[in-house]
Amino acid sequence: MSRRSLVSLVLIVAAAAGLLAASLAVGNRPLLGLDLKGGVEVVLVPVDDPDRPVAITEGDLDTAVDIIRDRIDGLGVAEPDVTRQGRRVVVQLPGISDQQRAIDVVGQTAELRFRPVCAELPVVTFESESELLSTELPDPELDDRGLAPCPSGIDYVGLQPSTSAEDVLERFVVLPERDDNGEEIRRFLLGPSTLTGAGLSSADSSFRGEFVVDATFKGGDQGADKFDEIAVECYSGTPYCPPGVAGLGQLAVVVDGSVQSAPSVQSPNFDGQVVISGNFSEQEADDLALVLRYGALPIEFQDPTDPQSDSTSRAVSATIGGDSLRAGIIAGLVGLALVFLYMVGMYRLLGLVAMLSLGVSATLLWVIVAWLGETQDLALTLAGVTGLIVAIGVSLDSNVVYFEHLKEDVATGRMLRSSLEQSFSAAFRTIFRANFASLIAAVILYWLSAGSVRGFALMLGLASVLDLVATYFFLRPCAQLMARSPSLMAHPHRLGLPTREEAMSGGVEPS
Repeated sequence: MSRRSLVSLVLIVAAAAGLLAASLAVGNRPLLGLDLKGGVEVVLVPVDDPDRPVAITEGDLDTAVDIIRDRIDGLGVAEPDVTRQGRRVVVQLPGISDQQRAIDVVGQTAELRFRPVCAELPVVTFESESELLSTELPDPELDDRGLAPCPSGIDYVGLQPSTSAEDVLERFVVLPERDDNGEEIRRFLLGPSTLTGAGLSSADSSFRGEFVVDATFKGGDQGADKFDEIAVECYSGTPYCPPGVAGLGQLAVVVDGSVQSAPSVQSPNFDGQVVISGNFSEQEADDLALVLRYGALPIEFQDPTDPQSDSTSRAVSATIGGDSLRAGIIAGLVGLALVFLYMVGMYRLLGLVAMLSLGVSATLLWVIVAWLGETQDLALTLAGVTGLIVAIGVSLDSNVVYFEHLKEDVATGRMLRSSLEQSFSAAFRTIFRANFASLIAAVILYWLSAGSVRGFALMLGLASVLDLVATYFFLRPCAQLMARSPSLMAHPHRLGLPTREEAMSGGVEPS
């Protein structure tokens, strides 16, 4: 056995043991996915709106997937799985226990508009339709800024909340403000405006005596300048934005047809830096900043909490995830035990060496998966566990290729000592090609697939690479070490190999 082979054997064993010890010392653990850890799964189905001028396209759905993924990243969810399945968007959030918050952030359209407040209206309810007072809003007289003077001489009491079809930027609308329980607490008559969330460049929550949202507008006439145009009117209390109870005009922040806040405008110029207040809780401020920061969804989805909706949501409990994990571990251990019995029964010491080689590659794989989980939020799912179980067969197949090459060499009359060393080169070429083919398949599968299938492809690809490493740096020097043992050379049965005489008597002539 050459010194080089001995060094490679010592180094790979030391590397596997050292990396495992270091990984355990720093607390690295594989990050578990939704099916192993529990969490929330939300399936979103678009609303079939006959008033939509253009049909929903695949591009709209792909854009929605990207925005939802960005929002979830802002929530800090590790390894979310956001995929499009036809017209449905499937979102899996491992480790999330607050199902309602996940639904609110994931599916919220988050169309942000800034409208001047014409009047604050009381919430009037009627016991019957005959008591309804219907007051129609006039058509606005828009100027070149997209603004219009508020209507006068109409019965505000008779104004009813605008429908979604009536909620158009260029028209007057009546929109509600709701409390934490979703109950309507007041209504606002709002003027037209062309300022939307598209003019925002960023939004973050902060605490300034109360929780607020700090919004930064883009420069130019679509962002900061347009906001200042409205702010001047509200600060001055003009007919475009009449003064409220505090003597200053109010600017309503409208998200998805509901008034989130209607603060008084304290300055005619904001230079693109605006503070949105509205008695928010910390979570409400965080969520509002999150959906504003990552933009509005291009399409509206059905409500997952509505029993009549095609959209659904379900919570996967940690108990179910734990059961799945235990089932996967048991399946892996049973398979590993059967493989161990087969390999040792067929190849004796060579089979034991094969299992040790598998242990080395498995250790390195565990270290890599744990490191990726801690640093890159890579989650291990049931599909990934399946990939690991398949990797057992991939790794042991390499050993079987080598062992069968040994049998063929002995059968052709070659001495066992030379066969152990020389047959490795021919076997490794076959092993390399087989693993390279598996690696190509894994890369293509990872590239073309999404979700948990990617986990399977990643585990298969990693196992293919580590199998080559373990075969060359562990199995090869171990075989060379056994070739230096006179006892083993005199008793090849201990290696699961026939003697030369037995091979010759089997009818195979030496070459």
